[in-house]
Amino acid sequence: HVQLVESGGGSVQAGGSLRVSCLFSGNRGEEYCMAWFRQAPGRPREEVASIYFGDKYYADSVQSRFTISQDKSKNTVWLQMDNLRPEDTAMYYCAAGADTVATMKCGFEKVGADRFNYWGRGTQVTVS
Repeated sequence: HVQLVESGGGSVQAGGSLRVSCLFSGNRGEEYCMAWFRQAPGRPREEVASIYFGDKYYADSVQSRFTISQDKSKNTVWLQMDNLRPEDTAMYYCAAGADTVATMKCGFEKVGADRFNYWGRGTQVTVS
């Protein structure tokens, strides 16, 4: 049973940094596209970054400020967020997807939330 658990959210002042983590359990050896999404109240869910075999995709809104990384031996994916802005305030969700479309697009372009099979419950990031 695949589970994703996010941690590391919190409150920070504008210009500061945070790192959120996603622990991925229950994987039986299948390769997944791993991604971070975020959603602020009243706004659509936004695909922030994805990673697959070292290829990385970033939304324009976070390019050069956020870094996605993964350690498969630790079943963990991180999102390092630097130079945070108030508009980065949102619930951040980790997602995993293994279908053909997800793995083809992952790390190169937006995959789309509907291609991800598994989701964490999210961790709140607040920037003031």
